[in-house]
Amino acid sequence: MAKECIVVPKAKVALSTASVYPENTAAAFEIAGRLGYDGVEVMVWTDPISQDIEALRRLSDYHQVPILAVHAPCLLITQRVWSTDPWQKLQKARAAAEKLGAQTVVVHPPFRWQRQYARDFVQGIWRMADETDVRFAVENMYPWRYRDREVAAYAPDWDPTGEDYRHFTIDLSHVATSRADALAMLDRMGDRLGHVHLADGSGSAKDEHLIPGRGTQPCAELLERLARNGFDGHVVLEVNTRRSPGPVEREADLAEALAFTRLNLAAASQEAAPSAGARMPDSVSDRRS
Repeated sequence: MAKECIVVPKAKVALSTASVYPENTAAAFEIAGRLGYDGVEVMVWTDPISQDIEALRRLSDYHQVPILAVHAPCLLITQRVWSTDPWQKLQKARAAAEKLGAQTVVVHPPFRWQRQYARDFVQGIWRMADETDVRFAVENMYPWRYRDREVAAYAPDWDPTGEDYRHFTIDLSHVATSRADALAMLDRMGDRLGHVHLADGSGSAKDEHLIPGRGTQPCAELLERLARNGFDGHVVLEVNTRRSPGPVEREADLAEALAFTRLNLAAASQEAAPSAGARMPDSVSDRRS
């Protein structure tokens, strides 16, 4: 009788600290540790804890939750976080990642009105990537829409696959908002895909960040492709739980998101190694080594 074994997907599954909003960064570490996430991605924003490297280190050590990625402060609400100079923001994000042991810095394309930054962005990202082992993974965004009008808010483009970046982040909620084809974008990114923001969307003009499986995006198929291709980057749950009635319901949503991700990664891993007697995990915790 063949001996059964569990095929453990290579990709680590992390929780974005943005996923617990309106709770703070510290709460994200606690929830990630309690639910069994492999780590966190720190969204650097107006929460002082998210900007404090020593505080983040203490949280990581206390909860035994590694920091796998740092999301640079690229949002409209973070224009004054870590300087008003976008290059200084990225330098500080890189320094934070290096000090915290994170492998990836997630960065958005520039806003179109950041003209000099946008003009130098592609070459500048390459220069910064050459100076560190940390990956700078440029994320796909989306056109802004108002009624029937579409506004190009990002430069060189909201879709980074037309440029020569070393690494990409694919965000499925952003794909839904842009009304693009997620799997076609995945193909264009190819082996330069370094990072995944997993969330769902319905194609609304709003960036929804739904729990995977609650929208129209091919979340399960994308995870299966990643597993079959031996993707060894990070899959980060970046979801919106602001409308959860309370902390219990928020944690249940984040547990559901984690289970969805692990089960779909494991299903493809099982298909990839049938001779090894692989099986689906009996529980979410089965995947941990």
